Amino acid sequence: MYSQLFRKVLVHTDAEKIHHQTIKALKFVSHCAPLERLIAARFSNRSIHPVPQFGQEIFDRPVPSPIGLAAGLDKNAEAIIAFDSLGFGFIEVGTVTPRPQPGNEGKRLWRHPTIDAIRNRMGFNNDGAKNMGKRLKKLRSTVRGRQIIVGVNIGKNKNTTDENAAYDYAQAAREVARWADYLVINVSSPNTPRLRELQAVDALKPIVEMTKQAADETAGRDVPVFLKLAPDLEDSEISEICTFVNNSILRGVIATNTTVNHELGEGGLSGRPLTQRAATIVRQLRKELNADKKIIGVGGIWNEVDAERMIEAGADLFQVYTAFIFQGPKWLRRINDTLLKDEK
Repeated sequence: MYSQLFRKVLVHTDAEKIHHQTIKALKFVSHCAPLERLIAARFSNRSIHPVPQFGQEIFDRPVPSPIGLAAGLDKNAEAIIAFDSLGFGFIEVGTVTPRPQPGNEGKRLWRHPTIDAIRNRMGFNNDGAKNMGKRLKKLRSTVRGRQIIVGVNIGKNKNTTDENAAYDYAQAAREVARWADYLVINVSSPNTPRLRELQAVDALKPIVEMTKQAADETAGRDVPVFLKLAPDLEDSEISEICTFVNNSILRGVIATNTTVNHELGEGGLSGRPLTQRAATIVRQLRKELNADKKIIGVGGIWNEVDAERMIEAGADLFQVYTAFIFQGPKWLRRINDTLLKDEK
């Protein structure tokens, strides 16, 4: 029913406007306990499946489901409780930058239903790390909020030079690390000029070191930090990054971000076009990364077969975004049912 509504009605509306309205509605759910419990009873299947004890080494506590929400949907950490109630095992918010910024001008979000994809050129529009930190602090002040595994995806401001990028990542980490289960260094979005150049190992080293130091000092603990990679890297570039990750303090890698390997216009593409490439990269990462380095797979996971293929490729956990937008919360419950039954 949701899929029909999406394809016959919602695809003909303004994508960004619907996005904002959806987050507004989910924010209301997050602040209304009776409604949140109703949503959980309708869509979450945790009451019928025992909580699996996997994920302990990834975020330092068990994950209730291997399916996480990818960054980009809840950019400002406004609807975390609602997303948890829908059945996500972990929620990644952001991307957030040290200072608030409006993102790119003009139309910047498109749906492509004929190829099951979403294209965006948002440009890290967000309220800033200080404001996100305040929201996360409020979330963690409640028992309910402390139960949820929350990751924060951090980036640099558009007007920050490459030479000063590491300071931006460290500053963002200082504002949110105390309240986050993990952090993600985003150097792979195609919508901030020159950002992907920071995937070069020489550029990564100071970013990772400064981010990790700032996070640990602020939180007073060992904060898991991940690196998010682009799907458009060459295999040789991935190998270089694997060598770097193996010798770094990173907990692991998230693969992959959106792709610019398309002819639809500006911006990065997510969804079905990434299914094969994302799984291929995860397979290479698992071969070349040390066993203690964790992999979160994301990109084009559209059904149970895709989810299981991602896990077979070597992903410890995985994230979704576009498929959830296209297919809705019942789709998430169905995928959870399949995977959690397999864990019994």
